[in-house]
Amino acid sequence: MREGLIPAVLGTVVSASGAAFLGSKYKLAATGVLGFGLAHIVLGAIDLFEHR
Repeated sequence: MREGLIPAVLGTVVSASGAAFLGSKYKLAATGVLGFGLAHIVLGAIDLFEHR
């Protein structure tokens, strides 16, 4: 399995769940979860491109 694929996929799932909760009363927590997921996507993408 390619290095960086798991963090990128995990980041996608976490970002989607954070985006789903943006309309709830936990908007601050949802924004944090969304940012955490986006950071995983970026770091996973960097690993994918770095280790071709």
